[in-house]
Amino acid sequence: MAYTRHQLKQDKFAETVAEQVSWAVEHQKKIATVVVVGVAVVAILAGGWVYYNQRDQAASSQMSDALRIYTAPLRPPNAPKQESLSFTSAKERAEAARKAFQQVEDKYPHTRASEFARYFVGVSSMDMGDNATAEKVLKQVAGSRDGNMAAVGKFALASVYRAENRDADAIKLYQELAAHPAATVPKSTAQLELASLYQQKQPEEAARIYQQIQKDDPNSPAAQAAANRLARLKPGSQ
Repeated sequence: MAYTRHQLKQDKFAETVAEQVSWAVEHQKKIATVVVVGVAVVAILAGGWVYYNQRDQAASSQMSDALRIYTAPLRPPNAPKQESLSFTSAKERAEAARKAFQQVEDKYPHTRASEFARYFVGVSSMDMGDNATAEKVLKQVAGSRDGNMAAVGKFALASVYRAENRDADAIKLYQELAAHPAATVPKSTAQLELASLYQQKQPEEAARIYQQIQKDDPNSPAAQAAANRLARLKPGSQ
């Protein structure tokens, strides 16, 4: 994966070195397109490209290591290790993962990997039951200028609110995500979660949302999920 991204970045640089800074500079440093004037400026940009490319690769590599911790298998407390990396509880794994993600964020600020690392610091905190830290961190992610990053931050933050029985706060976020969908959190995904929140206390509203999902895109997986949930809402259903 890292190798593919590296190749794509090289291609992007080759195409745009005479007109603008590299993808890494443009997106991770939020700098507008820069017109290159003169051979000296081209050389400076080329050097910057190498720096950011190498830094991004190093951050991505460490991020991959952190993700391996986050997804490592669990084993019984007294069982011998069967895998090279495993944990005796979800909390133990989450603690190790949060530490690893925090190291990525601290060591490689202003990289794309650090943004994802911050998100996983929040999610790992939630997995640990540390909702105060999870809320603080995920609010930062939700405030990202990157719409896709902000969307996943809001989506995870809504889960924190639900865990704390702050349904009104969660509903507000789901409604916002449904009204302004992103590639990372499509409208139907936000609607399904919103309906699931309504399901116990306001089943009529949940049913209305499920029906809307089916109407909007009848052949989608979301519509099928909505149909299955709607069937369970009907009186006498299992």
